[in-house]
Amino acid sequence: MFEISPKSALSEGIVNKLLALLKERKLQPGDRLPSERDLAEQLQVSRPSLREALRALSIMHVVEIRQGSGTYISSLEPKRLVEHLDFVFALADSTYLSLFEARKVVEVGICGLAAQRITDEEITRLESCLEKSLLGLTDAELYFQADVELHEIITEAAASPILSRIMASISHLSLASRQRTAVLPGIAYQVIEDHRAIIQALRQRDSEAARLAMYQHLLHVEQRLLDDLAARAAMTEPQSATAFES
Repeated sequence: MFEISPKSALSEGIVNKLLALLKERKLQPGDRLPSERDLAEQLQVSRPSLREALRALSIMHVVEIRQGSGTYISSLEPKRLVEHLDFVFALADSTYLSLFEARKVVEVGICGLAAQRITDEEITRLESCLEKSLLGLTDAELYFQADVELHEIITEAAASPILSRIMASISHLSLASRQRTAVLPGIAYQVIEDHRAIIQALRQRDSEAARLAMYQHLLHVEQRLLDDLAARAAMTEPQSATAFES
């Protein structure tokens, strides 16, 4: 069993203090933090403990430590910030089913927000994705790219930074299942019809209709994937002895 040492607990406390300080000062990407001595005095901690906390924030991509120059706020790119969230999800042994559960909670809500905030330009981009999907009926790679892009545009349209970061992590973990479902026989036609319904609801700025359309879309894809997994499992099961009886 792992035990948390007093030193680790102290570093975690300093990390939280640093994050609170960064938030209070409203520091932006590229801003330089105070010197190590000044920070240690402000937080009333030892400099070795402060260094350990800064290293932790560096690993989390919150700050960037530049030798001989100082410590700076990182670019705070969502994809980098959620890398460790991906790791946590992986440790939780995420299954296809649990990923769809997450998508049905997060992405359905995102779609509802998108209906309230989407721009005409984003609607045009969604329609372009739909056209690419139709062309992708004979090109699996193009179809998959259009599918991913469409969902990314909807997340962008929701204009919610926190939900965007959460969705980025879920999407990254879902890539394998999405690639798998993309090649299931006949599913492309169902997905395209689902996407039409989603876009129509977004075009009308109907939040409830958008949420329902996204939920039904995810249900359709989830069921097809589960059916495929069940069929594959059945094929690998050992044959019953009676199956060979004449």
